[in-house]
Amino acid sequence: MRTIPSAARRRTALTATAALGLAVSGLAAAAPADARTTAGGLTPSVTWSRSCAQATTPGIEACKALRVTGGTTAFMAAQAAATGTAPHATAATPSGYGPSDLQAAYGLATAAASKGTGQTIAIVDAYDDPSAESNLATYRAQYGLPACTTANGCFKKVSQTGSTTSLPSADAGWAEEISLDLDMASAICPNCKILLVEAKSASMANLGTAVNEAVTLGAKYVSNSYGGSESSSDTSYDSSYFNHPGVAITVSAGDSAYGAEYPAASRYVTAVGGTALTRDSSSRGWTEKVWKTNSTEGTGSGCSKYDAKPSWQTDTGCTKRTISDVSAVADPATGVAVYDTYGGDPGWMVFGGTSASSPIIAAVYALAGPPSSGSTPASFPYAHTTALNDVTTGSNGSCSPAYLCTAGPGYDGPTGLGTPNGTTAFAG
Repeated sequence: MRTIPSAARRRTALTATAALGLAVSGLAAAAPADARTTAGGLTPSVTWSRSCAQATTPGIEACKALRVTGGTTAFMAAQAAATGTAPHATAATPSGYGPSDLQAAYGLATAAASKGTGQTIAIVDAYDDPSAESNLATYRAQYGLPACTTANGCFKKVSQTGSTTSLPSADAGWAEEISLDLDMASAICPNCKILLVEAKSASMANLGTAVNEAVTLGAKYVSNSYGGSESSSDTSYDSSYFNHPGVAITVSAGDSAYGAEYPAASRYVTAVGGTALTRDSSSRGWTEKVWKTNSTEGTGSGCSKYDAKPSWQTDTGCTKRTISDVSAVADPATGVAVYDTYGGDPGWMVFGGTSASSPIIAAVYALAGPPSSGSTPASFPYAHTTALNDVTTGSNGSCSPAYLCTAGPGYDGPTGLGTPNGTTAFAG
């Protein structure tokens, strides 16, 4: 269940009712009829909206952030089970997974505490978020993460040309995306520096220029939480913007279920799919399945029409590039806590979408350490398949061959080789 998408560039300040939508919808009585008490808690079920309007024109990209607007998240359900009280969310406190949850789920707690110092994760998005640094400060303070500011040299925001003063126009929808990206990079690699590169528009040309600028400024890990339809120009974009040996470039696989998107289809990037992540009684303590809301909403996957298959990808049902490579949490119902106030947003919110999984994976690469000179980091997980959590259940649609849209043992389209289990699969 979800709300109707809205065009983020036309979104004005939220009304008090909308801002508190998660709070009033978080009550148990407001949950759908099938959200009954199970195993001591509630079944997560939420409504959500897209931060950016879906991309309809080749070469124009859309962010993949999905903002929860009501219902019961997995985090809230777990709290309710632990306290015996009805789940309730407010804009004053987090209602989604935080750093300790994500680090525990992906076997990263030790690495997050000890690694990442000196590494820079670049976040590439369109338009400006005037409140990026202040919102990031609130997120990190909430969870006891070290301060990351312009003043202490940890945080830097620039335009696609590297300017710190001549920034793009602001946009409320992309600001939500930026907050999500910054918070997820912080959650996984709290000791990393963060470089935010803002493109002047959502065109592939401008976003690609921003990717190049991120690499020029020294980033070895670049997260891109956007995508759009494939086109015959993609191979040109590959060589112009994404062919950066020795740099780990991650890209969201998309939120529109089965069907290839670009730049996730680029042979030079790590395409990141999405899962639903919930606690369980296993030795890991967590379980994952393919994220799918309905026939048109869920993690992306697919077979590219234009991009050649890289040598390290050996599945036989797609003669060209197959999406995805790896995955991480993306289901809004099992979403992550994000702090954002620009454009009338209320503060603490919950987000999903493969916009969450891309910066998570970029940060895991950062924890693993600098890629070797001349390498293609997208190939690293394929050399360490046993160092991942294999996701074997769920589907994002119907297709042939079935593995392109249905999870199973080993490689599959929606979740790739699986999700992080420590950093081993991301080093090379």
